[in-house]
Amino acid sequence: MIARLEIDNLALRRGGRRLFQGLTLTLEAGEAAALTGPNGAGKTSLLRAIAGLVASEAGTIGFGDLDPDLARRDHIHLAGHQDGQKPARTVREELAFWTLWTGGTSASAKAAAHTLELAPLLELEVRRLSAGQRRRLALARLLAAPRGLWLLDEPLSPLDAEWRLRFGAMMAAHLAAGGMIVAAVHDPLPIPARALEIGA
Repeated sequence: MIARLEIDNLALRRGGRRLFQGLTLTLEAGEAAALTGPNGAGKTSLLRAIAGLVASEAGTIGFGDLDPDLARRDHIHLAGHQDGQKPARTVREELAFWTLWTGGTSASAKAAAHTLELAPLLELEVRRLSAGQRRRLALARLLAAPRGLWLLDEPLSPLDAEWRLRFGAMMAAHLAAGGMIVAAVHDPLPIPARALEIGA
């Protein structure tokens, strides 16, 4: 499990434009960070850089004593703003795919479906879900295959007020168990989190 996230003097450039430079952040187990800033400031790019999907221009990203490749392969969940789901799959098929891909089991997928109230929807095609239901399906993988570091891009949109509170409780439980969260947000997270303004 990742016990520490260390970002030191990071600079990112996308499409020939430097998004930011000199960014530094350290998170310990049980801590969360909320990335704020205007659209285009680099919040999503920072999440993708931590996940190893975007190369940095300068600086380093470390995961305590873990090898970065191992940490990214086995200990990180990235839940993007776009859910990345196959519309023709059923909810059951989509959840099973992501659960097995990230190291969970059929039993853990069933438990996640129960927690996020997806069980009545399992035989529906993903294309028939509401936006909130699709987001709950995307977030189910966090519970179905537990990993230490959650990278979340606008996780509360488009959840309604009740599900924002319920997912907040899930995030709090993750932190209490020694996990970490880095979330790009426009709305405040329903958990204590260190604020980091990107592009300030």
